[in-house]
Amino acid sequence: MNKISRRAFVTSASAAGLVGVSGLALPYYSRANQRPAFTHGIQSGDVDATSGVVWTRTDRPSRVMFEVSSTENFANALRLAPLDTSPASDYTVKRLLTDLTSDQDIFYRMVAADLADINAVSEPIVGRFRTAPASKRDIRFAWSGDTAGQGWGIDDTGMKTYATIGKHTPDFFLHSGDTIYADGPMKGEVDLPGGSKWKNKVLINEKRKVAETLDEYRGQWKYNMMDRHVLGLNAICPTFYQWDDHEVVNNWSDSKNLSADDRYSEKNIHVLAARAARAFHEMTTIRYEPSEPGRVYRKIAYGPLLDVFFLDMRSYRGANGPGMQDTVTPQSRILGEQQMKWLKRELANSNATWKIIAADMPLGLVVWNDATNKAGAEAVSNGDNGPAKGRELEIADLLRYIKNAGITNTVWLTADVHYTAAHYYNPDKAQFQDFNPFWEFVSGPLHAGTYGPNDFDMTFGPELKFIKAPTAEQGQNLPPSAGLQFFGLVDIDGATEQMTVRLMDRDDNELYKVTLDPVHSA
Repeated sequence: MNKISRRAFVTSASAAGLVGVSGLALPYYSRANQRPAFTHGIQSGDVDATSGVVWTRTDRPSRVMFEVSSTENFANALRLAPLDTSPASDYTVKRLLTDLTSDQDIFYRMVAADLADINAVSEPIVGRFRTAPASKRDIRFAWSGDTAGQGWGIDDTGMKTYATIGKHTPDFFLHSGDTIYADGPMKGEVDLPGGSKWKNKVLINEKRKVAETLDEYRGQWKYNMMDRHVLGLNAICPTFYQWDDHEVVNNWSDSKNLSADDRYSEKNIHVLAARAARAFHEMTTIRYEPSEPGRVYRKIAYGPLLDVFFLDMRSYRGANGPGMQDTVTPQSRILGEQQMKWLKRELANSNATWKIIAADMPLGLVVWNDATNKAGAEAVSNGDNGPAKGRELEIADLLRYIKNAGITNTVWLTADVHYTAAHYYNPDKAQFQDFNPFWEFVSGPLHAGTYGPNDFDMTFGPELKFIKAPTAEQGQNLPPSAGLQFFGLVDIDGATEQMTVRLMDRDDNELYKVTLDPVHSA
């Protein structure tokens, strides 16, 4: 049989069967030293109708051969020019596959040859993804954020939420940021209430301290890819990445001051951010943007029903502060002038039915820069419940533009706050009212401490439609074993064009569901 269904491939390439079926080398499986090995699996990402990025990593300088096919048995496969890995990129390699057929299962296979002994060849490693459609069809994708935070690492169960997402065979997975916790050291054991212990069964030296060097930042990424569930999802589902603060350091901005943080010998935030950004781009399938190498914000066109707009709410923000400025200035911005111009232009030019705005921070929840003293704006809201000020001005301008330009069917997805919720932004309840109503859905954490809930700021009139967060009795920073790990599922019906959003937990319980009808312009 030449073709294989997505669900059948998911089953055959499940976490339990990855090694035997696809040749995938788990990091903790030993290999004969004379042959190169793939150390951290395989990934795909940033997939559209005709292209997609694929990634892998080897254990030594290697020549990686690529084959691409529309059938699982690689009959009549296209062989691409090989690419070499080297220490300069920590033996990672990624490439953009182009000229693909829309709405097609794509299987890709890699084999590595030792550059020092070209006849020493690895076992093959295989992955798959499906290209975006050129016509209307059902679309399913998942989103969440926050991986391996607050000291909760890979225990006996592993990062189970990734496996649960994989069971739904999404077209892609949107990772909403805090993809690593470079500032969150881990210990071998953590005491839990009641006398039990959390045991990090997998732990590497790079996770025992805050990341400062380039290799330490790289190690944060490699740690996540030592989890069997992460590897399993990566092999069968593209990941669309964005970042937030913990890829660098908590509450990161260009003005972050580490002088009083004894954990860091490198105090220069610009040095740390540069190293973190390099590791982020080396270790993920994010596309390369020649006009601004290292850019994170971008649009992925996923057929006539869906465009996804990825924001970067970190790289261009002013310093965290009270957030009470009366005018838009570089210091009061969170997106920055160029990103805002890009976003407005791309939203106006979008012909897709639904426009997902993937934000790494929520709009109407108060996230304090100084949580202990409840001071300073870390996200958009400043907590005063009044007219738009500070970073809210930039968002108010965007919401006004969306209304005046007649842009319809915008939905915001985010993570960051470590619980799940559904918010409806109602101008009738808002201090700033010049916008059309819209939804924002929050999910996460994937595998990190559970916190919340956060207070609302009423500048944009958020209404709480659903929330699942720790109770006062449960407290904060609950471990993944408590079960409060969350993700979201989005289904777009190819016939009705309706969007259904479900909020899920790691045990695959549906917590909340809403179906949104599209608005069609006259």
